[in-house]
Amino acid sequence: MKRTDYEEITIPVGQASLKGDLFIPEDAHAFVIFSHGSGSSRKSTRNRMVAERLHRDGIGTLLFDLLTEQEDQYYPNRFNIDLLTARLKAATHWIERRYGARDYPIGYFGASTGAASALKAAAALPEIKAVVSRGGRPDMAHGDLGKVNAPVLLIVGELDHNVIELNRYAYDQLRCQKKTVIIPGATHLFEEPGTLEQAAEAACAWFGKYLLPAKITKDDF
Repeated sequence: MKRTDYEEITIPVGQASLKGDLFIPEDAHAFVIFSHGSGSSRKSTRNRMVAERLHRDGIGTLLFDLLTEQEDQYYPNRFNIDLLTARLKAATHWIERRYGARDYPIGYFGASTGAASALKAAAALPEIKAVVSRGGRPDMAHGDLGKVNAPVLLIVGELDHNVIELNRYAYDQLRCQKKTVIIPGATHLFEEPGTLEQAAEAACAWFGKYLLPAKITKDDF
C-alpha cells in the first residue's frame, strides 16, 4: 500500500468529485473506509476519533464525503441508500487501484444511515473482510443483509431504544459471523463521557480480529 501520513484527496465518481481525507500509517497492515450518516461528512469528530484509534493499530483509513456539497443540499439524497452504496463501492475500487489497497484486508465502518450503505456494499464486494456499525441503521439494507459474508459488529447505545430494535431486526437477518455490543448509558450520538471511547475500542477489537488476526485478539470477541 502506498504510504501517506495524511493526504487530502479527490475521488472521481462519474461526474462527481468527492473530497476525502486519507491516512496510511507507516506500518499499515489493513485499511478501513468510513461511510458516514445523513447530515454528516468526512469531518465528523466522532468518526475521526475512531479513525485515530485505528491508526494506533496500524490500520489506514479513508473518510470521504459520499455526496458533493450541491448533492447534499437535496435532502432525499441523504437517504438514497442505493446512491450512497454506489459511491462507497466506487471509492473502494479507486483506493484499491490508486493506493494498492487491494493487497490488504479492507473493512467498512458505518454510522447511522452509513451503516446501511456499508452493509450493501459489503454484500457485493468479496474483498470486504469486516464491517462495524455504530449507532447504525442496518435495517435499511434489509434486502442485502442475508448476502453479507463479512463479519458484522453492531454497536448501539443502551438508551437508543428505537435503534436497538432496528438493530435486532437486522441482526436476525444477517447470516454471517455477527455480534451486538450495547454501550451502557449511551444515547444515539454517544455524547456521554466515555461512551464513544468504548465504542471505538469495540470497533478496533473487531477490526483487529478480522483484519489483523495475527496481531490483535480480544477474548470477548
